Amino acid sequence: MSPPVDLVQSNRDLPSHADVAIIGGGIIGVSTAMFLAEKGLSVVLCEKGVIGGEQSSRNWGWCRSMGRDIAEVPLALESLKIWRTLNLRINRETGYRQAGVMYLCETEQEVATQEAWLEQARQFQVRSRILKGAELEKVMPGASNRFIAGNYTPTDGRAEPSQAAPAIAEAARALGATILTNCAVRSLDMQGGVVAGIVTERGCIATGAVVLAGGAWSRLFCGNEGLDLPQLKVLGSVFRTAPLTGGPDITAAGSVFALRKRLDGGYSIARRNANQTTITPDHFRLLPDFLPSLWASRHEIRLRVGQRTLDELRTKRRWSGEDVSPFELTRILDPKPHEGTLKEARRVLSRAFPAFADMKVVESWGGLMDVTPDAVPVIDRVDRIPGLHIATGFSGHGFGIGPGAGRLMADIVAGDRPVVDPAPYRLKRFKRSV
Repeated sequence: MSPPVDLVQSNRDLPSHADVAIIGGGIIGVSTAMFLAEKGLSVVLCEKGVIGGEQSSRNWGWCRSMGRDIAEVPLALESLKIWRTLNLRINRETGYRQAGVMYLCETEQEVATQEAWLEQARQFQVRSRILKGAELEKVMPGASNRFIAGNYTPTDGRAEPSQAAPAIAEAARALGATILTNCAVRSLDMQGGVVAGIVTERGCIATGAVVLAGGAWSRLFCGNEGLDLPQLKVLGSVFRTAPLTGGPDITAAGSVFALRKRLDGGYSIARRNANQTTITPDHFRLLPDFLPSLWASRHEIRLRVGQRTLDELRTKRRWSGEDVSPFELTRILDPKPHEGTLKEARRVLSRAFPAFADMKVVESWGGLMDVTPDAVPVIDRVDRIPGLHIATGFSGHGFGIGPGAGRLMADIVAGDRPVVDPAPYRLKRFKRSV
């Protein structure tokens, strides 16, 4: 089942025009809307379902700089700056708490991997360090019974996926943005080779700037506009527990499990390093792009054939603005979790930390992550389609770096000095898209 998400009511009226239109109401879309509205631009955000209804509410809830791809570290650090003051800034609860994050190591090889990352990340003055023995036990009691070390970042944190995107959406609305839910964008309105607006299921909105923050749907939307965006979907599975005592306050992961304490006293828990992906036609279309990463992560990615294989075979890839689009036929992607991987996480976690031995599972859910070949997002303007901008492909990292990504996207759209160097997130790094 899908996790509970704070409900954001839709604005009633469809505006005739806006400076910027945003497609997608996940953490990236709402953050972009908020920062654009802060700049004084008129913004309309269109979400086909509910705000935060897909991966933005189904992720682990981690807000970390530690362990990021080196290309993402500056964006992660900027996001953490925003997260730390966000509750006060918007006068709403996102669930953010700076509780620290740790990767636990069972082998010397795992320690070496963490040390190698630290060596690369030192240029950004990250606060991560390796803990062993008494230091490890002090930060995470009970960890030294099973683990030989941990990479610890006290300045990282956690937030509540069910609350964060809705809270930011309401903050954007308070700044003047229009938030439309159950309002799918069917296509771009192109005039003279440039974006002149968007075509929604409720009518047209004139605008010269569009931000596509469609998550797992972005490739399908781009394909209808003649843009071949290399992006696939990967299933992540999570379960949450009832409140329990004696568990760690710190957010942590071993090689098999990942855990985050929730505001309600329970935990969100996942199976780390074991994501599922259902083979679809796009896997064959994009095989040259993804083959290197699939091979490198062959021990983590589990390929299978399932219902999504048939669903995507039947999905239209071309339609007009007058047609009912695939986005209206499936308002919310709500895949079933893979219970086998969750059982693995539960078993290993219970052995490592006795506090979890009698945990009560309240619910579990699945979410589809938007993944690029290099697992680094696209945050860029599209040269081939003047007026279109893309913020997608966050590869399971979007929640934590969402606020920073939204600010960067807003800077790019407004033509302002970017908060971080946008070069690593350029679309042109994927040759099939340029």
